[in-house]
Amino acid sequence: MSRLRAAALTLGATAAALTLSMTTAHAAPGDTVNMCGSSLTPSGYVDVQWWNSAGCGSGTFTPNSKKIMQLTGYPVGTVVNACASTWPPAGWVQVSEFYSSGCNYSAVPSFGKNSWQLKRVS
Repeated sequence: MSRLRAAALTLGATAAALTLSMTTAHAAPGDTVNMCGSSLTPSGYVDVQWWNSAGCGSGTFTPNSKKIMQLTGYPVGTVVNACASTWPPAGWVQVSEFYSSGCNYSAVPSFGKNSWQLKRVS
């Protein structure tokens, strides 16, 4: 039974990875994708929201799911809000920081600044 469970988990993870890579390969600026928080945010994307989902594991109160947004392709001068859980992509700079309840990515969230306003500069 454990071999079957391991095989199912492996197939599920592979399918999720293929779906994400196919989704992100053709994404337009501003497009969003939901994914498990344990996966790395792809290049050109930023985290924009965190929450807890049974689909990404259970038994913890730590947020384990995130929404990511594609920034590649936005024109210079564009301003967006993003969680401070990922670094801004190349060509984007942080212009301010603030608190957002949607960006609590810790089991023990604080009201500290956890979000950035980013601006495309190049």
